[in-house]
Amino acid sequence: MEVLITGGAGFLGTRLAKALLARGTLADADGSQQPIRRLTLLDVAPPAAIDDPRVRVVTGDISDPAVIRAALTPATASIFHLAAVVSGHAEADFDLGMRINFDATRLILDCAREHGRRPRFVFTSSVAVFGGPLPQQVSDGTVATPQSSYGAQKLMGEILVTDYSRKGFIDGRALRMPTICVRPGVPNKAASSFASGIIREPLNDQPAVCPVAPETPMWVMSPRQAIEGLIHGHEIDGERLGATRTLNMPGLATTVRDMVAALDKVAGANVAARIRWEPDPVVIRIVNSWPGSFDAARASALGFVADPDFESIIRAHIEGECGR
Repeated sequence: MEVLITGGAGFLGTRLAKALLARGTLADADGSQQPIRRLTLLDVAPPAAIDDPRVRVVTGDISDPAVIRAALTPATASIFHLAAVVSGHAEADFDLGMRINFDATRLILDCAREHGRRPRFVFTSSVAVFGGPLPQQVSDGTVATPQSSYGAQKLMGEILVTDYSRKGFIDGRALRMPTICVRPGVPNKAASSFASGIIREPLNDQPAVCPVAPETPMWVMSPRQAIEGLIHGHEIDGERLGATRTLNMPGLATTVRDMVAALDKVAGANVAARIRWEPDPVVIRIVNSWPGSFDAARASALGFVADPDFESIIRAHIEGECGR
C-alpha cells in the first residue's frame, strides 16, 4: 500500500515515518494488514535523510494543487495530515494560517475524493478548538468555541473530515492532540512552545523563559505517545467512530508549576533554577483560552492511552534526546 504524510519533514512527521517503516504494515480500507510499499513525505523542505527505498520525498507548497497531485496519487490508501502553521504564527498571519491550515486541508480532501479510493485519513487537530467559558472538565460533547485563528482553522478541518467521511469520500478521524512535549530542537512559533522549552533548555544547560503563570493548567502528551496514538487512530475501524469522527485524545492534566517540580525531581534544583518567569500577554491570552483537563473516555474506550505522569515524559526525553 501507499501512504502519505504531510508535514513529513517536521518533528512528528519524521518520527511517524520511522515508526511506520519499522512497523511495516497498516490496515487497508477493509481492515486487512498490508505491507507499506511506498511512503511519501510531503513538506515545504526535504526531511533529514531516511535511508529506506520505500521513502519518496515531495517538496513544495502544500496549498499548491500541483504539489498535492504529485504527492497524493490514485494508489494512496492512507493519509496522515500533520502539516500546519502553528498557533502563534497562524494568529499573527491570518492569511497564511487560512491558506495552510484550512485551504490546503480541503485541497487534500478533494484530491482524495477525485481518486475515489476512500483512503483512511488521520487529521491532527488540537485542544485549541476549545475556548471561552468552559466546564471544569471538557468532554467530546463540549461545544468548541475557539478563541484563536489556529483553533478556528483546526475546527473547520474537523468538520470537513467528518462530512467527507459521511459522504464516503474518505474514512476519516480527527484527533485533538494535547500539547506535545518535550519537543527537541529549537523553539517554534507555537504559543505552547514554552512547554517544551522550560524542560529542554535547562536540561541542555541553557536558560529558559516561561511566559505564563505557574498555575496555568496544561493538557500534555509525550512525543512517543503521540506517535503511538496517530498509528492507533489509523488502525481503528472507522465504523466504531460513528457519525462523529473527532476524538479528544487522552493526555496528562498538569500545571506549569507541577511540570517544573517534576524537572526539579528528575534533574535537580540547579536545573530547574534555569527557568525565568517573564509574563507575555499574547501567549497568556492564547494559552489561557485552552482547557486544561478532558474527559477522554471515548478515546480510552477505543484503546488510546495517556502518559502516566510528567516525570516519565521528562525521563523519556532524557533517554531519547539527551543521550543520558
